[in-house]
Amino acid sequence: QVQLVESGGGLVQAGGSLRLSCAASGRTFSSYAMGWFRQAPGKEREFVAAITWSGGSTYYADSVKARFTISRDNAKNTVYLRMNSLKPEDTAVYYCAAMEDYPSTDLYEYDYWGQGTQVTVSS
Repeated sequence: QVQLVESGGGLVQAGGSLRLSCAASGRTFSSYAMGWFRQAPGKEREFVAAITWSGGSTYYADSVKARFTISRDNAKNTVYLRMNSLKPEDTAVYYCAAMEDYPSTDLYEYDYWGQGTQVTVSS
């Protein structure tokens, strides 16, 4: 079992920045690929970014590429999502997730989920 707890969400103006954190506990964090997903009201949960267990490879949705950066610190059992140049359309609940093996953009491939943190971007 892996327990995931997100933090760092909040209200920010368009053009601003936030850094989300996801703290993991339980089984060996460093053996899991990690992903960030988001869900806006009335919409399906969608892939945002993912990172391999080593941090050597990262993947992004086209909508956030060049604005968001995923990273991880295996010594702290934490994965981060740095979000710059935020837009109102980035408003959503952001979830981190963990899966064994190589990271996927498919949310159904992930085994463990956090409870989510709200990000609201005002125009």
